[in-house]
Amino acid sequence: MPICEADPWRLQYFQSVPCPDDVLIPTEDSDAWQWHPAHRWVYDKLAVAHSQSLEAAPHGVMPRTFPVFSKPICNLKGMGIGSRILRSAEECSIAYTPGHFWMTLLEGVHVSSDAALVDGSVHWWRHTTGMPAGDGTFDHWIVQAQPDEAIESWCGTWAAKHLRGYTGMANFETIGGRIIEVHLRFADQWPDLYGPGWVEAVVRLYQTGLWTFADTDRREGFSVVLFGPHGRRYRHPPATFIDDLLAMDGTSSVQTTFHETLPPNLHAMPPGGFRLAIVNCHDLGAGLAARDRLRRFHGV
Repeated sequence: MPICEADPWRLQYFQSVPCPDDVLIPTEDSDAWQWHPAHRWVYDKLAVAHSQSLEAAPHGVMPRTFPVFSKPICNLKGMGIGSRILRSAEECSIAYTPGHFWMTLLEGVHVSSDAALVDGSVHWWRHTTGMPAGDGTFDHWIVQAQPDEAIESWCGTWAAKHLRGYTGMANFETIGGRIIEVHLRFADQWPDLYGPGWVEAVVRLYQTGLWTFADTDRREGFSVVLFGPHGRRYRHPPATFIDDLLAMDGTSSVQTTFHETLPPNLHAMPPGGFRLAIVNCHDLGAGLAARDRLRRFHGV
């Protein structure tokens, strides 16, 4: 098992790839934070904002102008927990929360970019655009086949300055081309859409410090998400049901993204819904059709 994966629904992407026992590859921010102490400061989102000269300060310091975006300074669970827009001084005062901060409200497309770094220099990029559905949720993500020169220039320059000495995968979340979050890991939601041999290349990167991946046959992909209402108990679809979805032309993988025996309130979920499933596909129509079948199964 080359990838240290906490979510059982994502083991499917890594369990068949051999890897030495002493090679540790994180997919969880908590692991990345522990294993890369020299660069763990990137999980301080206030520091990341200041490193780009964005207006930002902890709660308790009143913004000069509104609206601003508020969220935890450090959140190793992700999922948009505690994030919101603050539109006035009164709202800012009411929302005061220790450990949270506000920053410039960025506008533009929200992009998740995976990068392979060698001593802080980026040797490979892949960009994924999220289609927001409100309150921290996304309807689907588009795994782009094409480069994004603006993001690669800004984030590549930032990495060369701030991540020197780091070799491994990194994920940059940007809005309007500016960094909102940095993760010392890759996005483990859609590695099957990066192409054959990609996981093996990641293992070699951590094992040898070299990035070798041909990446000659890029295809656009999609990661379609199903959310349901908070507060309900859900059950996993039977294996035969998932097999039927995988048999649909254009689908690549299906993730059931919750623990059936864990109470719903113990899952880290965004305000807008409880994430039930993810369908990765190379045909958006197939992914949407598979999601509709999952929606009917869960009754949402």
